[in-house]
Amino acid sequence: MRCCPRCRHPRTSPLPPADAEKTVTGLASKVVTKGAGTDHPRIQDRVRVNYTGWTKGGEMFDSSVSRGTPAVFGVGQVIPGWTEALQLMVAGERSDGSGSQRSSRTGRRRGGAPAGDLTFDVELIEVMKAPDPPKVPDDVAAAPKTAKKTASGLAYRVLSPGTGPHPKATDAVRVHYTGWTTDGKMFDSSVMRGQPITFSLAQVIKGWTEGVQLMKVGEKARFWIPGDLAYGDKPTRPGAPAGTLVFDVELLGIIGQPVSAAPSASAK
Repeated sequence: MRCCPRCRHPRTSPLPPADAEKTVTGLASKVVTKGAGTDHPRIQDRVRVNYTGWTKGGEMFDSSVSRGTPAVFGVGQVIPGWTEALQLMVAGERSDGSGSQRSSRTGRRRGGAPAGDLTFDVELIEVMKAPDPPKVPDDVAAAPKTAKKTASGLAYRVLSPGTGPHPKATDAVRVHYTGWTTDGKMFDSSVMRGQPITFSLAQVIKGWTEGVQLMKVGEKARFWIPGDLAYGDKPTRPGAPAGTLVFDVELLGIIGQPVSAAPSASAK
């Protein structure tokens, strides 16, 4: 017998049913209740779900149902099996899914995380679509002649002027930003996440520390940051982009000071 997503009891069989559909990764799933939605979540979208998870031995190890509060997270911010399975679903659908360790978890285990094959009953309540990616700048390959340059090699131009004060190197700021490599590949964006970021200017890459101090609150600017002011031409930080990086930045406010620009969409 298989328990429904709203049941808190252990499953008598942790194995997927014989008629479950399987993918090449080893993920098995079966639709329990069809959803009324038509759009599948994309990897950049956020979702609201109810779920219950069991180990291969039938022990329940996690459940938003038992907590009484649905979970909200990004489709691309969870274990690979979830990322894959959610993109197969539509809003309102309830599915039963099982997967091997390689599809349900990464090779590393967090403290206390269950190991091996995991089974989840998932109800996709809502899909929160991420905004479309910001347009790649026409001048992303190199700073135009009209861009201002500093002694460090940082180039920038103002896209929209601001009216507030300049931050200091010791200030914390709130910004929206999008970053591209010079071949036009977007590698990070608070705009896509729909949430501004707050950080200390003393704790980010040198190009950000210098560049944001040139801005006024409410201003939008584009920066061309050479590798030696970013992560280097051969970054040692895993996943960091190499070489010259291009950022569009909107300075929303300086922490501890009145905000003259309302958050609109926004690095370290």
